[in-house]
Amino acid sequence: MRLIKQLTSFGVEQALSCLFPVIIFASLAITQVLPLPFLPRYDWLLIICLLMQWVMVRSGLETVDELKVITLFHMIGLALELFKVHMGSWSYPGEGYTKILGVPLYSGFMYASVASYLCQAWRRLRVQLIHWPSNWIVVPLSAAIYLNFFTHHYWLDVRWWLSFLVIIVFWNSRVKYEVNGSRYRMPIALSFFLIGFFIWIAENVATFFGAWEYPNQTDAWSLVHLGKVSSWLLLVIVSFLIVATLKQVKTNPHRLKKFRPYVNPDVSLSQRKDR
Repeated sequence: MRLIKQLTSFGVEQALSCLFPVIIFASLAITQVLPLPFLPRYDWLLIICLLMQWVMVRSGLETVDELKVITLFHMIGLALELFKVHMGSWSYPGEGYTKILGVPLYSGFMYASVASYLCQAWRRLRVQLIHWPSNWIVVPLSAAIYLNFFTHHYWLDVRWWLSFLVIIVFWNSRVKYEVNGSRYRMPIALSFFLIGFFIWIAENVATFFGAWEYPNQTDAWSLVHLGKVSSWLLLVIVSFLIVATLKQVKTNPHRLKKFRPYVNPDVSLSQRKDR
């Protein structure tokens, strides 16, 4: 009975943390079935995302500092979108006034929603990181992961080597979280995979509702290749590092150069004075 209660509570917290992504998917579905007047669909989606972001900050669901990291991830995602669309990896066939080089500006919010989920879940579940590797290892690894999304078009695709390095680097790392006062641990590499897998499921939903289109989906929708899980897994690591950095800076801004997200195993980040 307690197990069911804990799983239910965990599911509720996860659902609340996914509020921004849920709004995006709901908007994709609604605008696909019921086209809105006056503006193209992509422009309406941008307006909805901006309005939702404003509501989340005004209501206190997101802090201003979290908005900063979400905006940063929006820019990182938009840069990736511009490059990938240029290379023909996928496309946005619909019309829109807010498209730049074939990429609608709302697309950056799909990446930002991942950062929003991480910020929300971090706070709601009182997340701690245990045995997080040195910043001197994690930052270059994250940079290499992000750059590989660009360089593999011109050179070797080393994502599987990078995935192997992730397993080695984070082998002893754990994520500690709280549900109804009880603390649990999970290998952090497993959490990366789980988040990447569920984003892949979300990607299938998004392409089904026409958020974007892969070359093999031009004539008819088909399942996104399972190999995309590895891409999302690697991108999750980059976003995880950004969120972890934000939390650490808020906890101890004078130790940024000695950054380690996990400081005290007995005190959660959300319990500290500056959170």
